[in-house]
Amino acid sequence: MNLHFRAEGKGKTIVLIHGLFGSADNLGLLARELKQHYQVISIDLRNHGLSPHSDQFSYQDLAQDIIDTLDHLAIDQFDIVGHSMGGKVAMALSALVPHRISHLIVIDMAPVIYHAHRHQNVFHGLREVNCHLITKRSEAEHYLSRYVEDAGVRQFLLKSLAKTETGYQWRFNVEGLIANYATIMGWHPALQPFIGKTLFIKGQLSDYIEPQYRGEIMAQFPNAKAHVVANTGHWLHAEKPATVNRIIDQFLTQ
Repeated sequence: MNLHFRAEGKGKTIVLIHGLFGSADNLGLLARELKQHYQVISIDLRNHGLSPHSDQFSYQDLAQDIIDTLDHLAIDQFDIVGHSMGGKVAMALSALVPHRISHLIVIDMAPVIYHAHRHQNVFHGLREVNCHLITKRSEAEHYLSRYVEDAGVRQFLLKSLAKTETGYQWRFNVEGLIANYATIMGWHPALQPFIGKTLFIKGQLSDYIEPQYRGEIMAQFPNAKAHVVANTGHWLHAEKPATVNRIIDQFLTQ
């Protein structure tokens, strides 16, 4: 599957992969700086943004989509940055084409199974919006607010609300994501560890990378380094973009 993407800048290629409910724009603050020195490919994953929808949504599928897109662009070697679910896609990609990846950067995600139902309120809110004819964005936020209390999360989700001939609709495949939620939260370790240059960046206040995951991280990524960004949560690249950009830039020059 060829994905929708945005290409900016010139030089060595770096691929940016967003997380669940996101799009290529989510890592825009990183892309803005990186494009000064690199060719930045910002991806819309399947079932997100302007990329095609599908009922199939395994991490291997998502990684293969990126390989197909890069092959279409005749890009062989690349660096990769993935945030949250996009971090798992990046890790899955390192299992499929380890020889093509120069640097692997994972932002606030671990190669583990997450058992908590973190997104049920979001799914309820998305479905609530789908039950109504939406003619204004404010209407969508009204229905969304019945289930999603955090205004910041609502605004993030509303970035994927698009105007169509039949009213506003979600760009992502709501039912497809719900059907595949166990897969999204799950993880299957690769048969062989990725021995390339790897960096895990954690938000200090986030619970996505916990100390007990260290063994699983090192088993799968034995050369991994870690960096904690102080006083940030899961969206550390949006909370402290200059800091995260500096960390990424320093790692890419190693």
